[in-house]
Amino acid sequence: MARATTIRAGIGGWTYEPWRDNFYPKGLAHSRELGYASRQVTAIEVNGTYYSSFKPATFAKWRDETPDDFVFSLKAHRFATNRKRLAEAGPSITRFIDSGVSELGAKLGPIVWQFMPTKVFDAQDFEAFLQLLPASAAGLPLRHALDVRHPSFMTPDYLALARRYRCATVFTDSDDYPSFADLTADFVYARLMRTEARYKHGCAPTALDRWAQVAQTWAGGGEPGELPRVAPAGKKAAPRDVFMFFISGAKEKAPAAAMALLERLP
Repeated sequence: MARATTIRAGIGGWTYEPWRDNFYPKGLAHSRELGYASRQVTAIEVNGTYYSSFKPATFAKWRDETPDDFVFSLKAHRFATNRKRLAEAGPSITRFIDSGVSELGAKLGPIVWQFMPTKVFDAQDFEAFLQLLPASAAGLPLRHALDVRHPSFMTPDYLALARRYRCATVFTDSDDYPSFADLTADFVYARLMRTEARYKHGCAPTALDRWAQVAQTWAGGGEPGELPRVAPAGKKAAPRDVFMFFISGAKEKAPAAAMALLERLP
């Protein structure tokens, strides 16, 4: 029997002033925004963890304010990735993992390691970084996603490394960063950055239909043929979990896009 998989669609963060005009109910207390947002989408990517450190009690609070079947993905702190030598990131990685992320429990989704657009691929140094990524935190299995933003990563050598260490490569649908959909782990992580203010749901209906079909193909173990790639697609694999986030673009439309995508899924 094929294992059950989940397609999640979500947004980046939950505190955004324009959402108080077109997403959150009028008069909703700011302290209740996470509770509301987490009941409209199925995942949220937390950007604040990239810039600041949070205490275990904060992660526990997020856990308790959200539904049982909700997931947070966390951007790892920038001190771990914004450095000349990634091989020296060990203390920063440990500090982030030990900050209390395991308090999220089953609601902890992938950890995203985002690299600067100027960070060039160096196979030896990058492998040293991947070797530092822990497999678990306080007994909780971890999944890692690599958001690489320099064109030099668009090479079979990088793909081979990511696959060896079972790290997903973020698929970024954007003109500003490398966009390649080669899969390197047993889950898919996509950041969709083209929402437009002119559309009620941030994207044309045909575009949302397409992303829903792409998500289902990924979840079923396939690889959509129309997406850009570095290498040819492999054979159909086992079913996968899929995480799709509407990020950037016309950000005020991101919740509407995520909800419209969820409506298109079985």
